Amino acid sequence: MKKKLLDFAAKMEIPRLIIVGFLLFIFAVAFITGLPLDSLFSASLVRVGMNGVLVLAMVPTVSAGVGLNFGLPVGVLCGLVGVLLSMQLDLHGFVGFFSALLFSFPLAVLAGWAYALLLNRVKGQEMMVGTYVGFSSVAVMCIFWLLAPFNNPELVWAIGGRGLRSTLTLDKHFAKVLNNLFLVKLGKIEIPLGLLGFFGLLCLIVHLLFRTKLGLAIKAAGSNPRFAEAAGINPDHTRIYGVILSTVLGAVGIVIYAQSYGFVQLYMAPLMMGFPAVAAILLGGASLQRASIGHVILGTFLFQTLLTITLPVASRVVQGDISEVARLIVSNGMILYALTRGERREIA
Repeated sequence: MKKKLLDFAAKMEIPRLIIVGFLLFIFAVAFITGLPLDSLFSASLVRVGMNGVLVLAMVPTVSAGVGLNFGLPVGVLCGLVGVLLSMQLDLHGFVGFFSALLFSFPLAVLAGWAYALLLNRVKGQEMMVGTYVGFSSVAVMCIFWLLAPFNNPELVWAIGGRGLRSTLTLDKHFAKVLNNLFLVKLGKIEIPLGLLGFFGLLCLIVHLLFRTKLGLAIKAAGSNPRFAEAAGINPDHTRIYGVILSTVLGAVGIVIYAQSYGFVQLYMAPLMMGFPAVAAILLGGASLQRASIGHVILGTFLFQTLLTITLPVASRVVQGDISEVARLIVSNGMILYALTRGERREIA
């Protein structure tokens, strides 16, 4: 029994066990202070489903040897354009949701291809360049949001009739269509099976994709480019496929995020979307060379649950509204921890 526990601890790694222990401690404090654990757990499940696909978008770039995709806002912006087109056409329900996905897909493929060509020219500096590409794309799209020829009164500013509003509501379109699909209640705990099932379906698709000939070629080129070249695989081409897939998943992820959140936020809102996703997958055990679906699921659960539970617990213990301060401390602290852990695994 002792050997099994030691093997489990070695497999999970001590820092990850510490995070799990801290999470259990936060749950205990929440119970002692009288916070509703059922609603907190339900909110955690929703956040896992709404953020999971954005974390999943890290797997293709890591597998392709590009590293963590700090340029995730490129895909996010494509998804936002898809959502806006669906709203412009006044589509509702699942028709509006899947139309947003359909509209964003070709944009994400094209943007991912251009982004991949750039990364192929800066090998060894992909993560740094990706960060600046993401920031630059968000800034450029701020101009697009002001000049885009949308005319739906729900989208544009009431005064002047031009320029998109900074926050748009999806209540009349496809807000929470996945959250309310197959919503199961166990006592006071609500389990959004539709949202979690859609996330699981995309995880399964990515898992099966990396078992195909193309997926194996991407993994081979990412782990050992020289061996891949000797086997007749072009590493530059596989890197392009990996970046395109990551960009498409980023576009899909923001559509899922928006429908769950109930709003669309434009302008500078997508600027930091890549950092929580990077932190989550590293917390799940991924490295800069290897990432799996298990890392995505575990990391998303740990990151989002900690973020959801810690804020109300901190406010209750301090007896004041420090939710925003606590959110910044917890989220940025976990990102810092995750990135330093990633660097250590890289050096090792």
